[in-house]
Amino acid sequence: MKDRALVIGASGGIGAALSRALETGGAEVTRLSRAMDGLDLTDPALVEQVMQGLCGPFDTVLIASGILAPKGAGPEKSLAQISADNMAQVMAVNAIGPALVLKNLPRLLPKDGRCVVGVLTARVGSIGDNRLGGWYSYRAAKAAANQIVRTAAIEIARKRKEAIVVSLHPGTVETTFTDGYPGHQKVAPSAAAANLLEVLDQLSPAQTGGFFDWAGKPVPW
Repeated sequence: MKDRALVIGASGGIGAALSRALETGGAEVTRLSRAMDGLDLTDPALVEQVMQGLCGPFDTVLIASGILAPKGAGPEKSLAQISADNMAQVMAVNAIGPALVLKNLPRLLPKDGRCVVGVLTARVGSIGDNRLGGWYSYRAAKAAANQIVRTAAIEIARKRKEAIVVSLHPGTVETTFTDGYPGHQKVAPSAAAANLLEVLDQLSPAQTGGFFDWAGKPVPW
């Protein structure tokens, strides 16, 4: 029987690459995104409707959606640039949206056997690793997402002992998401996808609830 995978945010650079890599590996992939399916993670009723329409089980679930800042804005460089509306939007997409997806996942995961759920967050969501400051909304949203993933992992493990639910830092990937940051060393989406899937393949249920980078190294909370 083919492995079945669900990719949320499958139209983005990393999400599309993850979908292709999973299909190349022989998995049957269900792709969902705002661009392709109108899946707006800021609309709770719509998320519920779409998720309830899915039939599991899925052996692999990847949530690869996110925004750096609202359209026309950028990440804050100082406290003076904080906007309540912008912060709420970044939090809605990067933290609340994944939480709404996770809310619906238990019934879509196999009751027995290994399964993996990877939520793409970011190293800048690490409080312990924050040495540069700035990017208030994005950092806060990714830190919140990490806490949501950690908490979901604890709950899911109570009934699914072999489930692995983790946060993932993909590195700086060459996508439209990072176009405005030419000075960063970037990897191609295909390479990022291969790295992340390799990390997921190597994790054990004992590591559920963790936060790992593209090389499989733990990231501090």
